[in-house]
Amino acid sequence: MPSAIPTSKERITKFTNCRLVKGDELIEQDLWVSSATGKIVRSQEVFYGKHAVPDTTIDLGGRIISPGLIDVQLNGAFGFNFSIIPDDPLTYGKTLRQVNKSLVQTGVTSYLPTVTSSLKEVYHQALPHLGPSGALRLSEDGAESLGAHCEGPFLSPTKNGIHPVEVLTPAINGFSDLEDMYGSSNINPTLSPSGTTLPAKIKKITAAPEVAAMTRTIPEIKERGIVYSIGHTEATYEEASAAVASGATMITHLFNAMRPLHHRNPGVFGVLGIAESLPRPYFGIIADGIHLHPTSIKIAFNAHPEGFILVTDAMHLVGLPDGVYDWGNGERIVKRGSQLLLEGTDKIAGSSITLIECVSNFLNFSGASVPQALKAVTATPAAMLGLSGVKGSLESDADADLVVLEEEVDVGRNRRLRIDQVWKFGSKVFDRCE
Repeated sequence: MPSAIPTSKERITKFTNCRLVKGDELIEQDLWVSSATGKIVRSQEVFYGKHAVPDTTIDLGGRIISPGLIDVQLNGAFGFNFSIIPDDPLTYGKTLRQVNKSLVQTGVTSYLPTVTSSLKEVYHQALPHLGPSGALRLSEDGAESLGAHCEGPFLSPTKNGIHPVEVLTPAINGFSDLEDMYGSSNINPTLSPSGTTLPAKIKKITAAPEVAAMTRTIPEIKERGIVYSIGHTEATYEEASAAVASGATMITHLFNAMRPLHHRNPGVFGVLGIAESLPRPYFGIIADGIHLHPTSIKIAFNAHPEGFILVTDAMHLVGLPDGVYDWGNGERIVKRGSQLLLEGTDKIAGSSITLIECVSNFLNFSGASVPQALKAVTATPAAMLGLSGVKGSLESDADADLVVLEEEVDVGRNRRLRIDQVWKFGSKVFDRCE
């Protein structure tokens, strides 16, 4: 791993007159980053020990610096659907690289590209492109994949949402069925040509724990460094608790596509309670004003703020005009503003919102502080992925993925965070004024 101690050849940038997001506070403090190591610099050690000075000093005029945003559920963007293989499969990787360069301009510096329920041929073709992409630490590549998220096809057919029922399947034989569906080389660590171990291309799997042999398969998923997330499920509280006991650490879009909270059986939501001896999982929330009522979001946050993660669940239609669009499997999505519906139904078909818009919505829905809202798209998803101190942090030695923000308040007292700059691995990749 690169050191945060700079060499004489690198370029150091110092941000001053700024407020840093650290924990639940905004701290007035300078920040030094290195474009050579791609990391946040230990400024005191560099200044006093190495007698180094910054190459560039940027006065931010009191603006906020946050770690780069992390979206752990993104189905596509800018017209590209991660779950659709183009007529010329060779163009998949090229288009993905273009999406990454556009996505970073929205403040998302890292993400989990999500493949929804599909035939196994789709996984075998798409997943090799969607694995972790930041090994070369190139800022010009844009947003970095932290590994793929496979949402399905091991879901409950009665909680499928817009996932086609005909492609859903039970893992009757346990992990071997997952290997067959996703591809052994995608779900297992592999060796590089130099002999080093590479992580699995899949980082997160959403599945219904009550279906077939899934709950007893969770330990095999976890031991490969993959997050198991409960979702699209009819699981009772007891079944969800058994999944958590087996190693489930995440819930996919809480409240949506699962059994509702009931006073006699709280369902999946019940595992967020503190009365049990089991660890409480992290959970995703879509704060687009459509998927959930604002009060439901506040209830979830107050139940377990340390596990609260904002996600977009955004489709490839973000930024495209209203209309009817092909989705795959012969189905189409109707886009009206930020609302997406499966054609001919009232089923919500993901969202059409950016992650920073979700943060702004949460600020207005909940009355949370800016650091609390940003934590839900930085430090908390990083912790869920096992990347604390590497991503989602402004501490020394963390990756220098940053966003510079301005908080705006309109006449109706509505709050909005505006992205002014984005930095990836210590280099500026977006400036609103340029």
